[in-house]
Amino acid sequence: MKELNLFIELIRLKKPIGFMLLFWPCAWGLTIAYNFQNSLNLYFFYIVLFFLGSVLMRSAGCIVNDIFDRDFDKKVLRTKNRPIASERISIKIAILYSCILCLLALFVLLNFNHFTIILALGSMPLAFAYPLMKRFTYWPQLFLGITFNYGLILGWTAINNQIDLVPVIFYLGAIFWTLGYDTIYGYQDIKDDEIIGLKSTSIKFKDRAKKFLISCYLVLILILILIGYMMNFSKFYYFFLTVPFYHLFILQIKVFDQKNPNSCLKAFKSNNLFGLIILISILIGKLI
Repeated sequence: MKELNLFIELIRLKKPIGFMLLFWPCAWGLTIAYNFQNSLNLYFFYIVLFFLGSVLMRSAGCIVNDIFDRDFDKKVLRTKNRPIASERISIKIAILYSCILCLLALFVLLNFNHFTIILALGSMPLAFAYPLMKRFTYWPQLFLGITFNYGLILGWTAINNQIDLVPVIFYLGAIFWTLGYDTIYGYQDIKDDEIIGLKSTSIKFKDRAKKFLISCYLVLILILILIGYMMNFSKFYYFFLTVPFYHLFILQIKVFDQKNPNSCLKAFKSNNLFGLIILISILIGKLI
């Protein structure tokens, strides 16, 4: 039980916000591509597969991140007690866990068409290179956005077996979403990060944080409107977009206080609800 609890702590299983933020773009891409005049069995089958893949890959990603960052994590108050940083789990065992999780994720991936499998395998270097980016650039959140939202493309190709302009544009919008919410997340550790020399958009835009967030979220909203037009969604889609607009600009940014870690965490976690809201928006646009 002790080892099991350490494993659960290592992969952050009790903090589902991480794998949900990986899952929502997959669900968005799948939903905009799916023809709901057909049976729903395939849709729900793929939803389950994408959820399992999100949990497995996020778990493996957490381990790789903690291996790369173990020396930095020891110097940050929020992360110093992580299993690898605190040396409660060895590097060898952590690598073994990561390999097992990746193997399980591969079994999930093999249920998709060949094109989707190839695209997904092509994203692996991005996933494992992300933890290193904070050492070299103030834009690690951009690399996270590129990685975390890749599932939006996969959701589309799982149905259509090809890449089109719609998912690519939507993917760009989702990247700006991640730029926003991960910048908010980074303000929890900004003091420690500056001391130990790590870089982030949180540090780069610390004097104009809300302006940066508003810019990112405005791009996202504009792209959501464009996607509705390109997909010929119903007018109810545009009416419902007032909900994510209100969530981003009235609730999330208003709650956000970059000097208050609890406020940052609360605003960050609210993006799980935002992911669901966008999924509902797409369903409304397609079905009503």
